[in-house]
Amino acid sequence: MAVKVWVFVVALMCSGVVGLGADNGSAGSSRDGGSLSRRCRVSSPNYHGALAKAILFFEGQRSGRLPANQRVKWRGDSALTDGQPENVNLTGGYYDAGDNVKFGFSMAFSVTLLSWRAVEYRDEVAAAGHLRYLRSAIQWGADFLRAHTSPTTLYTQVGDGNADHQCWERPEDMDTPRTLYKITQSSPGSEAAGEVAAALAAAYLVFRDDRDKTLATQLLTASRSLFDFANNYRGSYQLSCPFYCSYSGHQDELQWASAWLYRATKDSKYLDFLQNNQGGSATEFSWDNKYPGAQLLATQEYLGGRTELEGYKRGLDSFVCAVMPNSGNTQIRTTPGMASLTHDSVNLQYTTTAALLLSIYSKTLTSVGDQVVQCSAASFSPDQISSFATSQVDYILGDNPKGMSSMVGFSSKFPRHIHHRGSSIPSIKALPRKVTCNEGFSSWFPTSNSNPNTHVGAIIGGPDGNDQFSDNREDSTHSEPATYINAAFVGACAAALGQNQLKETVDDIASALSDII
Repeated sequence: MAVKVWVFVVALMCSGVVGLGADNGSAGSSRDGGSLSRRCRVSSPNYHGALAKAILFFEGQRSGRLPANQRVKWRGDSALTDGQPENVNLTGGYYDAGDNVKFGFSMAFSVTLLSWRAVEYRDEVAAAGHLRYLRSAIQWGADFLRAHTSPTTLYTQVGDGNADHQCWERPEDMDTPRTLYKITQSSPGSEAAGEVAAALAAAYLVFRDDRDKTLATQLLTASRSLFDFANNYRGSYQLSCPFYCSYSGHQDELQWASAWLYRATKDSKYLDFLQNNQGGSATEFSWDNKYPGAQLLATQEYLGGRTELEGYKRGLDSFVCAVMPNSGNTQIRTTPGMASLTHDSVNLQYTTTAALLLSIYSKTLTSVGDQVVQCSAASFSPDQISSFATSQVDYILGDNPKGMSSMVGFSSKFPRHIHHRGSSIPSIKALPRKVTCNEGFSSWFPTSNSNPNTHVGAIIGGPDGNDQFSDNREDSTHSEPATYINAAFVGACAAALGQNQLKETVDDIASALSDII
C-alpha cells in the first residue's frame, strides 16, 4: 500500500536544461556545496523495451478471472465473488500495489493516466506495437470503474485495507474480508466520483472510434452521471483512510473531470464550469492532487483559442517553474512549504507524474510555436522541458548514481525483493497448496531470497534522497510498486520514445519479454 509520502521528488537530470552545463556522458561528475553526483549515459535506454514492460506490469496486478491471452503466467484467478454481498458484480479491476485491495480512487487515476497516454501518444505507442496491450490495460480497469449502480451510488473499494495488511497472502489464496465501500447521496465523496468521471471520459476518447461503440457510449454516459454526482453532492472522500485520504479537497477533481468531459464532448456545460471555477495551485501531481493535470488540459484549450481559461496557464507555468531546476541548481526540489519535513524518503510517483506533465506540455508548446515558460530565475523552452522529462525516465531506468534500474526486469541490475505479496510467494502453479496468512509472513515475507516471481515492469517507490536503495522487501516506502507509478511512467516513456532516434524493432521487444516472463 502506498500511503501518501509528503515528499516531492524530481530525480537528478543529466543534460538539456538552462544553466546546468551538460556532461556529455561523463560519469560521476560532482559540484561543491552539497550537490549530488550525476551519472550520464552516452546512449539512451531501450525505451521500446521499457514501455512494453511498463504496460505488461498491469497484467500482474489483475483481479478477477484472467483471460486466455494472459501473458503473466505466474498469476491465477482471484477474488471471483467480489460484490456478491450486495448483489453487484465488482470482479475485475486491479490490485492497487503490493497488497490485495482494490482502491477505486487510485485505480481511477491510473486509468486516467493510461488513457491520456493512449490519446496523446497514440502514434508512438502504435508504432512500437503496444497499442492493443495499452487498450486492454485501460479496459480492464474501466470495467471495474463502472460500479456506478445508480445516479447517486458508486462502489469505491473492495477489501479491508487494515485486515489485508495483517496478512501476507497471494491473491489466489486470499481469505481476508472483501468488505465493500461505497459513496452515496448521504455519504458523498466528490474526489472519488470526480476521479472516476475523469477516468471514464478519458477512456471514452480511447475507444470512441471503435466499430462497436457500445463500450464508448457506456463510458461517456457513466462519466457524465458521475460528474453530476460529484458536483451536486459535494463532500470529502475519507472511506479509504488511512491509505488514500484526500488532503487537497475535491475542487481539483471537479476541475480535472470537467476538463476531460469538455475534451470528450465540447459541451459548454463543462467549459462554463472550468471558466467559473479557476484557481488552485500545486507543486505535485498525484492521485490526491489533480490541479496541474486539470491546468494542462485547460491550457491546451486556452492555447487553442479559449482565452477565458488563461488563469489555468498561469497555474501550470507555476508548476513547471517549481519542478524544473533553476539556473545553476542541480538539487532535488522539495515541495515549497514542506522544507521543514525530513527529506528521508523518495517516491517515484511524483517523478513519473511530473515527467508525464512536462512531456505533454512541451509537446503542446511546440505545437503553438515554441513558446517558452518564463520563471523568475530562468526561462525554459519546450526542448529544455522535454529533455528534463526524458532525464527523469533515464534516471528510473538506471541512469543514476547507483547504476540501478527502478523497474523490475529492466537491465541486469534491478530490484529483486519488491514489497509485493503475489511476487514474493511462489506461484500457485508452482506451489498449488494454500499459503496461509501467517505462513506468508513467517516464511516468505522475511526471507533474503529474491522474489520467486519476477514482476516484470513493476516500478518501485524508488531510492531515497541520497540516491540510495537497499532492495529490502520490508521497506514498503521504497520497495513497493503501485499502479499509478507505472501509469504515469507509460506516458513519460512513450514521449521519450518519440524523442529518441534509436529504432529498436518490435521483434527485439518480444524476444526480451519472452526471456523473462
